[in-house]
Amino acid sequence: MSTLSLVVTDSATMLRRSLRHMQRYPSMTLLILGMPVIFLLLFVYVFGGTLGAGIGGLAASRAVYVNYVTPGIIILTIAAAAQATAISVAMDMTEGIIARFRTMAIARSSVLTGHVLGSMIQSMLGVAIVAGIAVLIGFRPTANPAEWIAAVGVLAMISFALIWLCVALGLVSKSVETASNLPMFLLLLPFLGSGFVPTDSMPTGVRWFAEYQPFTPVTETLRGLLLGTPIGSNAIIAVAWCAGIALLGYLWARRLYIRHPVR
Repeated sequence: MSTLSLVVTDSATMLRRSLRHMQRYPSMTLLILGMPVIFLLLFVYVFGGTLGAGIGGLAASRAVYVNYVTPGIIILTIAAAAQATAISVAMDMTEGIIARFRTMAIARSSVLTGHVLGSMIQSMLGVAIVAGIAVLIGFRPTANPAEWIAAVGVLAMISFALIWLCVALGLVSKSVETASNLPMFLLLLPFLGSGFVPTDSMPTGVRWFAEYQPFTPVTETLRGLLLGTPIGSNAIIAVAWCAGIALLGYLWARRLYIRHPVR
C-alpha cells in the first residue's frame, strides 16, 4: 500500500475510535447540545419579546428575534463541540494511549485526524438538532437549495477551523481540566458579536471589537444565506478568518504533537 492509502486507512480507524467514544459516553454529546438549546429557549422565550421589538418593532417581536438569534446559536453550538475536542485530545495525551499508539506502525497524523473528523461529525449533528428545535419554535429560513448548500459549507468551514484550534489547545494543556477551560473564550465571542444583538446597538469600543472579531462575519454570512439579509463583504472576511484559524491551529497542533509526545 502507498503512504497515502496507509494514512487514509489509519485515519479511518481513528475516526471509528472517536465515534465509539461518542457512543459510549453520550453525556459529552448531551452537554454539547444542552447549553445551546438552553440559550436558544432562554433568549427566545425570556428575552425575545424585548430584543425582538428592538430589531423589528413590536409586531411579532418574538418571531422576528427567533430568526435573528438562531444563526448565532448555531455558531455557539459549533464552538461548544470544538471545546469538547480539546478535552478529548487532552484525555488521550494524559492517559497513556498516545504512548501505545507511538509503538504501533500507524501514521502519526491519523490520531489527530481521527479527532478532527469525529468532532466534525459531532458538530454537524449538533447543528442539525439545534436547527430542528429552532424550526419547532418558529425559525423560518427562506434559503433556496443553493443557499442551503452554501450555509452548510460555511458551517463546515468554521467548524473545521475551530476544531483544529482546539486540538492545539488540548495538546498544550497539562491536564484535562485546563483543556476544558482554555477554549472558553470561543463560547464568549458569539455574545460579543452580532449573534444575539446587532452591533450598531453597542457602545463604540465594544462595537469596534464586535465588528472585527471572527464570529461576526461568519454569523452575518450564515444569516444572509438562510434569511436573505445583506452579506456584503462578510463572506470574504469569514473565509479569510476560517482559513487563518485552521492553518494556525493545524501548524500549532502538528508542532506540539511532534515535540511533546506524551505527558
